[in-house]
Amino acid sequence: MSNTERSENRHREIDDILGRKPGTEAVTDLADRYRVVGAADRGTYANWLTPLEEHYVCHRNETLDPAAEEWTVELGGAVERAADLEMAAIREEYPTIAVAHTMECAGNGRGYFEPETGSVQWEYGAVSTAFWTGTPLRSVLADHGAATDDDMWLTAVGGDRPEVDGENDRFARSIPMEKVLNDCILAYEVNGEPLPPEHGYPVRLLVPGWYGVNSVKWVTELRVTETMVHGEEWTDRDGEDFTQWQQSSYRIHPEGVEPESNATVSTFDTWDQLESAEIDHPYTFDQNVKSTIGAPDDGATVSSDDGPIAVVGVAWAGDDAVTSVEVSTDGGEEWTEAECVGPDYDCAWRLFRYEWEPTPGSYTLVSRATDERGRRQPMRIAAPDDEADDEYPWNEGGYAENACLPHAVDVTVE
Repeated sequence: MSNTERSENRHREIDDILGRKPGTEAVTDLADRYRVVGAADRGTYANWLTPLEEHYVCHRNETLDPAAEEWTVELGGAVERAADLEMAAIREEYPTIAVAHTMECAGNGRGYFEPETGSVQWEYGAVSTAFWTGTPLRSVLADHGAATDDDMWLTAVGGDRPEVDGENDRFARSIPMEKVLNDCILAYEVNGEPLPPEHGYPVRLLVPGWYGVNSVKWVTELRVTETMVHGEEWTDRDGEDFTQWQQSSYRIHPEGVEPESNATVSTFDTWDQLESAEIDHPYTFDQNVKSTIGAPDDGATVSSDDGPIAVVGVAWAGDDAVTSVEVSTDGGEEWTEAECVGPDYDCAWRLFRYEWEPTPGSYTLVSRATDERGRRQPMRIAAPDDEADDEYPWNEGGYAENACLPHAVDVTVE
């Protein structure tokens, strides 16, 4: 089966799951749990900045749309001055900065796993790049005398709650203090506009270069602690469990495993965790190196009569820089270096471009990125029981996938 046929089948499956007629807008809920929309089309990845209407959306509870003037963020824990921060104070009493950030759902690429994993069957469309404007958290924490040693954590709690009866979990994520102080912000604008409700209006945590699950929407509480959300004080806090989305969900593990809750970890890079003996089941923090072709489109017929065909796409590596991108036109047998072009910001993707001069025929185009630490995208996704050799490990959640071959595009040249 070709990549084009596989993609068409997958889209039909998602349409069936969502109860959506083919070709209609992909904004809806999945099993009454998720609100999801991917990139408008593959052409999104032939441009550096993602328009807001093409930025992917994913969240698990209701979409909040509160009045900003009534919203407060509770700051507590290991601080000299606890506070209820109003939006006016967040916006006006501290510096304002803008950061470029490639936000990727940790489940991006989950739809390529075989056997299929649970949840939203994303293929390539759950990643976007935008400018986010807000208040640096380091300024807020300094103003309130927070304990900011490297071994401390900052936990952000979202204001949304599950709609399913019988559940009492709250969405909370813990971020290591060294990352918080480096570049995290309380964001209230995106691409120069106020946050839309689906992106966390009036304020969300923005963790540049890390998987989107860490950038908590509708932030209602910030708590400085010595540990992540862990232990009884968080598992049963006023009858609610705050640990689910840190300690159980969004962990990389085989099928049927319940990961052990950790008070703290010292390795935050997702790839390093996969290779480390310290952490049995990695947390999805920093993004793995990855790339996506934006043009030509999968299944396209193109002509070389007017000169070379431009193969254009994007490559990113979370906190790390992309140092090279290669393109293959024969399904990964041979590779040629592409040129990185356009804007170059920390924690944001790079555009790449390869001028291709083919003869008529059928081709499978693949891109492969390498980061500044020499880590290169693996070729395939492993089967559940395989020892991965140049393969990304299959995991029950389908998280942090970065194999290059599943993202190949088939093209016909006339």
